[in-house]
Amino acid sequence: MTAPPAPDQAPATAMTNRQILQAMSGLMAGMFVAILAGTVVSNALPRIIADLGASQSSYTWVVTAELLAMTATVPLWGKLSDLYNKKLLLQLSLCMFVIGSLLAGFSHGVELLIFSRVVQGIGAGGLTALAQVVMASVIPPRRLGKYAGIFGAVFAVGTVAGPLVGGVLVDTSWLGWRWCFFIGVPFALLAIVLLQRTLHLPTVRREVKIDYLGALLIVTGVCALLIWVTLAGNQFDWASWQTAALTIGGVLLLVAAVFVEARTPEPVIPLGIFRNRTVSLTTVASLLVGVAMFGGTVFLSQYFQVSLGKSPTVAGLMSLPMILGLLVSSTVAGQIISRTGKWKKYLVAGAVVMTVGLGLLSTIDAETHFALLSLFMAVLGIGVGMLMQNLVLAAQNDVPAAELGAATSVLSFFRSMGGTIGTSVLGAILANRVADEMAKGLRESGIAGAAGGGSGGESGVPDMTTLPAPMRSIVEHAYGVATADLFLIATPFALLALIAVVFLKEKPLKTTSGMERLAEESAAGAGDGVTAGAADPARPGKAASTADSGPAAPVG
Repeated sequence: MTAPPAPDQAPATAMTNRQILQAMSGLMAGMFVAILAGTVVSNALPRIIADLGASQSSYTWVVTAELLAMTATVPLWGKLSDLYNKKLLLQLSLCMFVIGSLLAGFSHGVELLIFSRVVQGIGAGGLTALAQVVMASVIPPRRLGKYAGIFGAVFAVGTVAGPLVGGVLVDTSWLGWRWCFFIGVPFALLAIVLLQRTLHLPTVRREVKIDYLGALLIVTGVCALLIWVTLAGNQFDWASWQTAALTIGGVLLLVAAVFVEARTPEPVIPLGIFRNRTVSLTTVASLLVGVAMFGGTVFLSQYFQVSLGKSPTVAGLMSLPMILGLLVSSTVAGQIISRTGKWKKYLVAGAVVMTVGLGLLSTIDAETHFALLSLFMAVLGIGVGMLMQNLVLAAQNDVPAAELGAATSVLSFFRSMGGTIGTSVLGAILANRVADEMAKGLRESGIAGAAGGGSGGESGVPDMTTLPAPMRSIVEHAYGVATADLFLIATPFALLALIAVVFLKEKPLKTTSGMERLAEESAAGAGDGVTAGAADPARPGKAASTADSGPAAPVG
């Protein structure tokens, strides 16, 4: 092993390498479930909506409901992890995911399906935030790099392999779309069992007052803005009364949330963490990575099927170069970071490579050879693999252990919100660009007034098998040009993320885990007769709410 082994006389809060690997098995199974839930239905949605007899607006809400619930609840799960037992919270989020998945799989109406996606999203939000928080609690930052690399690899496989799995299930007559929801249940149950057997964390007993008002304001404010960016340009115009109501309402709610959070002793999002330069810059970078990466790549499967004429299963397989690039780069970079303790140059290199990859993908069209397309996707995957998880590592290394959950969930929240914004805005741009290109193609071919002219816009994705050859060629060209434009638009966001990363100040990676640091901070606060809030004077009474009982207490 390149990282220093755990000492023989380790404190009660330390875990051996073997214990860490065992605990990681449950965390990774849970994380895979969360990612799979959001991606496996992408290729199945047309079939699902048709079978349930639902409308195009229902199509949007099946996607949006899970994403909204996950994004809005990530900060809440992160805060709860600073106050309560992380293992119990992880298992609770997995149980919610199982319930949501079963409801979705047995749905016979779109209303129940949308509700079940909300339940799934709440569970996925917990898994997204808590998996990284628990990793930081049991693994020192100096050793976290290689495990974060594994985490990034699981994220990559779940994100890009989900559409492949969904395509196979839909194309297999004796399975069908319902198994897109059922398939995650065994993984979730396995994760619950593995966590119960392998993850051992100190019991948390704290006297706290939950900031319910702040939580309500944050969730409603974020949901208002996310609903706006999701539906604007599709259900209503960007310049409309609905836009004014949602944006003004959302902003006012978030302003009120800031007012409340600044005055409560236990805020959901401690505003003081944004005084930390590393947290602020990594948060900005995470938001921009979400816009660039998710906003661009989510439409690749559609490009493969419509512009290149591939089946759902083949479209999923065509994403493998990006998976492999992300898998290799996240794993290798993580190992090197753990061995050397240096992380900034890999963040900078990842941001550069991601920007280049998006720029290369902006040159594709309906005639691009798959070999060239594979190279472009691999470049993008390599960049994202070096960047995404190591942003979290940099932030976790630079905050007090008592705020690990809040800092981690803030980064996850902004990355998810960036992905939601990117997907929604770029989706609207794609629809308009496709409609314009098809109208242009129809005029040039002399097929004026054809009904298919709007098929790329609000009426959804056209069924390529039913189109005559001349029309098919026009649609393929339109989607090729429009998808390339999306990557061109995403490229400046990646460049801005690079600028944010460049201004990060590299600090040595700590060699003690979050549990050990929390015990030391609590002991130091008790010994000095001051609160743990000494590191953050704006937060009175913190000591009583961050001291663990049980195994953590003797340390120091």
